[in-house]
Amino acid sequence: MSIKALLIICCSVVFVSAGSAQNTDKKGTSPKITSHTKLMDERVSELMADRVGFKKDITLKALAELSEQAELEEEELLFPADELYGSNWDTRWVNPFREGKVEFPDSCAINCASFTMPIDSMTRITSKYGPRRRRMHKGIDLKVQIGDTIRAAFDGKIRICNFERRGYGNYVVIRHPNGLETIYGHLSKILVNINNIVRAGDPIALGGNTGRSTGSHLHFETRFLGQAINPSEIIDFENGVPHQDTYVFHNVKINGRKSNIYTSSDNQLVYHRVKSGDTLGKIARLYGTTVNELCRLNGLKSTSILRLGQSIRCSANGQRSVSKTRSKQGASSVQKASKTKVEATTAAVASLQDNTSNSKPGQTPVYHRIKSGDTLGAIATKYGTTVSKLCQLNGISKTTVLRLGRSIRCS
Repeated sequence: MSIKALLIICCSVVFVSAGSAQNTDKKGTSPKITSHTKLMDERVSELMADRVGFKKDITLKALAELSEQAELEEEELLFPADELYGSNWDTRWVNPFREGKVEFPDSCAINCASFTMPIDSMTRITSKYGPRRRRMHKGIDLKVQIGDTIRAAFDGKIRICNFERRGYGNYVVIRHPNGLETIYGHLSKILVNINNIVRAGDPIALGGNTGRSTGSHLHFETRFLGQAINPSEIIDFENGVPHQDTYVFHNVKINGRKSNIYTSSDNQLVYHRVKSGDTLGKIARLYGTTVNELCRLNGLKSTSILRLGQSIRCSANGQRSVSKTRSKQGASSVQKASKTKVEATTAAVASLQDNTSNSKPGQTPVYHRIKSGDTLGAIATKYGTTVSKLCQLNGISKTTVLRLGRSIRCS
């Protein structure tokens, strides 16, 4: 055999051996690759299943919370402010405690954020809260025409639908979960019944001129545990919004006796309502301060004439002056207050707003009344702001449903 033929045979053997080895390697590794791929697929499937389960749990939890919140709101509407009024659901008298004694809590925070103007027309106050022709006018009068729609100011439950010939005429009383009761008087027609549940902005009656009235108007009152409160000290009727979302009333006593003081905020600003016989000297002695300090706080002179019902500020910087004098019986001087009582003045509101507002000094808040077709985007564009800023200012979300007549703060 020649050398050439031998070389050809050797090369052929080498090539055949190499091919067989490659095929063996492929056959050996193929099952391993397939097994590894299956394992990865299984792990990915498990992770995806865990993720889907986690998201499902979050969704179910959120739905449960929403359901619980809805049930709580429904219960609050069925038994509004039950913790304050108890089982007192009198359907005869505007003051439910007329025939009994009421114990005011030390303080009470009242949520006014959902307030809606009770009228649709431009607001014009024709008579203010306070003494009027030897009688106490316990509300304010808003100009309306006969037949104008009257709306609920807050969510609540109708306590009274009645007629009073020498007073309110046709009137409605609504008790609200925030602790307030609102009264709507001189109506031409009532559109609701006792025990009906209403939402803020729902029509409840038509404006009129019934009862003790000299012209068509809405008599509007705000009361707490039967005690009348000046609506203008809670609501800015010019802009149709509350002075502040949460209003805190304090029941202040002096020497253990019910006083004529009310405060408006957690800052414990103290005010005195002027009664017959009051003088600056007498008020100063009562609150352990001086006439000069009272004049400074209220922009008065020592010779200023005090009007009955006038509010006099008696403390500065949120600090209350406490008299150290004691009575013969050893009663302590001024007892600190924490929750509820009567009214708050514009000065107190302004003071609280100065402390809590995030707006620039001197900047007046701008509000927008919701009309048909309004959206957060359209309102933001109109006032040169953003939807996020509107949500932040009003404590709402981008998906919040805007109710007709609601006021939105825009700056």
